[in-house]
Amino acid sequence: MDPTVLGGKLASALVGPLLKKLFRPDGPGAGLVDKPVRLSALVSFRGEKRTLTEPDVHKLAERIVAQAVDSPGEPPFPADERIAVTDTLARRLLALGDLDMDDVQAVRLGHRELARKLHYAASAPDGLSADSCHFLDHTTDWACLNILEFFTRRSTFVARTLVEQTQAQAELIAKIDELITRTPRPGARDGAFERRYLPYVAERHNHITIYGIDLRDSPDRWPLEVAYLSLEATGGEQTAVPDAPPGEQAAAATATVRLPAEEALGSHDRVMLRGDAGSGKTTLVQWLAVTAARDGARIPFVLPLRTLIRAGALPAPSTFLTAVGCPLTPPEGWAERVLTAGRGLVLVDGLDEIPAADRHRARDWLLALIHAFPGNHWLLTSRPTAVRPDWLATEGFRELTLTPMRRADVTTFVHRWHAAAQAPEYETQLLDALRTKRDLARLATNPLMCGLICALHRERRGYLPTGRKELYDAALGMLLARRDRERGMGAVDGVELGEEAQLELLQRLAYALVLSSRTEMDLETAEGIVARCLPAIAPASGQGDAGAVLHTLLLRSGLLRRPGEGVVDFVHRTFQDYLGARYAVEEGHLDVLAGHAGDSLWDDVIRMAVAHARPRERATLLRRLLAEDTPRLTLLALACLEHAAALDPGVRGEVEERAGALIPPRTTPEAKALAEAGPLVLELLPGPEGLTAKEAHGVVVTASLLGAKEDEGAFAVLRRFREHPDLDVRRQLVGTWSRFDTREYAVEVLDHLERGGLFLNCESAEQRAALRLMRPWRWLRFDGPLTATELLDCVPEPAEVRQLDLRDNPSLGHLGELLAFPSLTGLWLQRCSDAVGLSPLAELPLTGLVLSSVRADLTGLRTLRLLTQLSIDQQLPGDCLTRTLPTEAPLRNLILGFNSIRSTGLRGLSRWPTLRSLTFGVSGRQRLSAEDWSEVAALPELTQLSLYGETYAHDAMPELPGIWNLRILAYSPPPEALRLLSSRLPGLRTLGIATLDSEQSLAPYAEIFPTAEIIRI
Repeated sequence: MDPTVLGGKLASALVGPLLKKLFRPDGPGAGLVDKPVRLSALVSFRGEKRTLTEPDVHKLAERIVAQAVDSPGEPPFPADERIAVTDTLARRLLALGDLDMDDVQAVRLGHRELARKLHYAASAPDGLSADSCHFLDHTTDWACLNILEFFTRRSTFVARTLVEQTQAQAELIAKIDELITRTPRPGARDGAFERRYLPYVAERHNHITIYGIDLRDSPDRWPLEVAYLSLEATGGEQTAVPDAPPGEQAAAATATVRLPAEEALGSHDRVMLRGDAGSGKTTLVQWLAVTAARDGARIPFVLPLRTLIRAGALPAPSTFLTAVGCPLTPPEGWAERVLTAGRGLVLVDGLDEIPAADRHRARDWLLALIHAFPGNHWLLTSRPTAVRPDWLATEGFRELTLTPMRRADVTTFVHRWHAAAQAPEYETQLLDALRTKRDLARLATNPLMCGLICALHRERRGYLPTGRKELYDAALGMLLARRDRERGMGAVDGVELGEEAQLELLQRLAYALVLSSRTEMDLETAEGIVARCLPAIAPASGQGDAGAVLHTLLLRSGLLRRPGEGVVDFVHRTFQDYLGARYAVEEGHLDVLAGHAGDSLWDDVIRMAVAHARPRERATLLRRLLAEDTPRLTLLALACLEHAAALDPGVRGEVEERAGALIPPRTTPEAKALAEAGPLVLELLPGPEGLTAKEAHGVVVTASLLGAKEDEGAFAVLRRFREHPDLDVRRQLVGTWSRFDTREYAVEVLDHLERGGLFLNCESAEQRAALRLMRPWRWLRFDGPLTATELLDCVPEPAEVRQLDLRDNPSLGHLGELLAFPSLTGLWLQRCSDAVGLSPLAELPLTGLVLSSVRADLTGLRTLRLLTQLSIDQQLPGDCLTRTLPTEAPLRNLILGFNSIRSTGLRGLSRWPTLRSLTFGVSGRQRLSAEDWSEVAALPELTQLSLYGETYAHDAMPELPGIWNLRILAYSPPPEALRLLSSRLPGLRTLGIATLDSEQSLAPYAEIFPTAEIIRI
């Protein structure tokens, strides 16, 4: 939609004043005294004098979106994405308060650039349609245009702009004069060339390539702009604490800085970026080049050192393009003019990819360029161990390190990769595998490995290689040999090891770590292991001493790293387990493996050992696991079957039979016992297809319990059951919300549940905020202090709410405010001590009311004439129930607490002949009289009776033939104490007994009530 058309649909004359509310009115003058006044001080929803709240901004966004949607013509986006579009637009408007600029600077920036900053501050969530994203971007543009128009009409704006323009013009004239004298005027040929060069750079680098894997039916290149993922970079930064004591000043001298990697050059013009193999260094270089080329603010030069070093002498600016194979010929002196003007972005990639002897030469070359051409931006990338820390710190370089991908990063990467590869049908299945399979998740921590997993998964039509051994083999082959070879790299530092030689060295290092139950070892110990291994490895002989060989493994293998001074570890624990298992099988150490089976840290080692072993060795190892006869090792044996392509059928059958008694669990106790086996269980849980309702409930209970240990894997299991029809399954899914990421669980699980019979419990602020991300819930429960206004802010559509359960809420005041829920039919008030004013609730279609431990003013209860269910847990005033309870209400279910009838007894109860279920109790030595029981006997439709308290209180009970169902709510009453009730209830069919001990026999009760079914409650 064109912005002008959008502006017309949104009726600027009506919505423009709404946007004006986002800012406070200004005073007279030029506003120079308190300069600079940032937007954060101008917006109306921040600071002490706020006139708008964040919910108000959300409502403003709703009105803007509503006007666009409700106007004539085709809707701008799908109707089911309206909530997400509104939420994103609101967050963009709220981001105005975070911009570090004032109104003059904002106007100078322009409405499109201002909109771009708001876009990055609150980007649209993944999954929105293209129409929604298009609408959001143009709406943001239009809003920024109106906001800047408002700024220009501020009284202080014009005055301050004139002052600043006068000052700026004087400075500009002086700078232009100096520039004219120092810099020759570039010819028109430079501009013409750049109009060809910048699109060439953007096109050349706008792709991602995975080297080192064979893909028959899948592309090996993907559009960078679709698949690029913003990663985080960290580094130390010097800070100072004013007036701090000397000791504290020193402690605060260095702080860890975290920022998006693409912003590395935002505040420093010289950056050295380190990262492990596959961490995304080269991809970041490409992204910086593409974005710079499209913005046109700087001229990018992408200089891979492995290419430059082949020519001998490193290039001068005049040969930059020739050295990297650019087919375009620039005007003579063009590159020098660009760098002299400070317009360059020089991206030097791969310091680790050239020999150590050449790295100092590359350093001198780079520093010479920096000193000759100041004012440009410079980025150098390297693996962590190529050069010492702070190698360029004295030259003003800021050191940053790319961090491993987090769970959310992996999810985003998988989504974007499948979008780029046009294979969305494989995305969900792969995400579930990454969540439930721990070793696979540990492998997917950088873009290279994530890309490999995505590519192999798609290549095999939605299946990862059998047993995952093929996946590890492919990863090792790519990292150890093919990737460098296919990128045109040769030996580094004179050491060239083949793939098998590297594997032999690495697996011995891995096995030493596995045996010690550690994940890192001293550098000296590692060198000793390599030294003992070298004579037995023919390709490694003559390659140098153990130190040189280990250094090459650290630098080029992509598997080893040095996380600290003098320490070595594997970049992924899964590679350590895989290689350690490989060596254990080669050496015949099956007894060692079986002896450590009780240690959960060895689970993946044993599974990988089964993958490497021969069929007879597999059978021996699996029999050892079954011989322990424990649930965890039985399940470990079952998990090993995935890796055992060839196996004795008898052993396979025994494993499956033994595990079949554990999975799926059929009862809650079985589910709890299964969860004790640990996160390994998550990979083995079936369903929902093929499971009974009880089995499905057992699986969901197991996954819920494991959510505390392995939330991502448990989430993937629970997500599969989100469309299950069984009420118990759905209740379990709702009840385990607090164990998982609030927002993700709400969107991916809760929003898909069928709502019937479900209360959604919102205990935290995060959960209350997540309500706006889901379809309306009709039954809601809120715990904690919330005013009626705050409740309404939580619920996006109050008219949809039918049942409201409020607990432990001392902030709830006059109940008349609940009229904002016009469709409310059920209300629970539990421990809401200050709730008053029942009378207004008569305007609601209220049929159910619970008042529990509230000490509430019951005045007005009689006006609720529609009630069919009423529960009160406080003493009723007066000597008759009719004084307080609604006499005109057609009550069917009445619950009266222990103290409720202390003064009233059951007098007046016959006023409600519609009662079908009655619950009451007496406390202390209170007894019910024959008059009280006569009120009960006068109820023609009463079939269920529930009793609290001592049974002696009911000795005046008459014969009640209409009672079919009796529940004794006192825990474990003596059977003999109920004998009197047996004679008074000749028509009894069911007797419920509250028992503390689940093993307690119910037979004595059956003897006293021979015609009734006895159940526990």
